[in-house]
Amino acid sequence: MTWAQLATFNIVLIVSIASAGPAMLMATQTSLSAGRAAGIAVGAGLGLMAAIWTMMALLGFGVVFELFPFLYVGAKAVGAAYLLYVAYRMWRGAGVPARAVINPTGRAFRQGFLVNLFNPKSVLFAAAVLVTVFPAGIGLADSIVIVANHFLVEITFYTALAFGMSTQAVAKPYLRAKIYIDRVGAAVLGALGVRILLSR
Repeated sequence: MTWAQLATFNIVLIVSIASAGPAMLMATQTSLSAGRAAGIAVGAGLGLMAAIWTMMALLGFGVVFELFPFLYVGAKAVGAAYLLYVAYRMWRGAGVPARAVINPTGRAFRQGFLVNLFNPKSVLFAAAVLVTVFPAGIGLADSIVIVANHFLVEITFYTALAFGMSTQAVAKPYLRAKIYIDRVGAAVLGALGVRILLSR
């Protein structure tokens, strides 16, 4: 493994994190509605599970889904159901004043962790990126560096996002339009859940 390969991995990873999806949507909505600490906590949960998926990909876990498609289908169904549940709760809470929204950091961390846990496509994505960027036969030391680096990139990104989303310049407009933003977010999450459920 070279530093250039690690840098390439990080660029692909940042683009992936920043793209619209359930993880990014949850991190943004949590930071806006529940504050900076909860935003960082949900990001830590998202990042930890994403790094674990990378570790699983390095161990060849993606092959398990290829050999046993029913496991992939089952994991996908559970993931879609969880996203639909989160979307339902977000929709119901859209009308609650922001100051009344309570999302302890422990709960936010679990939510982030579960969103990425129930996304089996993450391990397939990680496997595809790893095979493309890094040479075959990565050693244990390099694998540890890649997994630790992945978590560090994720937590840095989501911490910066939480700080940005919790500034007055961003928070004030959100508070004025909270019900609409949260319901649009819930609709997007719900649509993503349905899409995951129906995708092959």
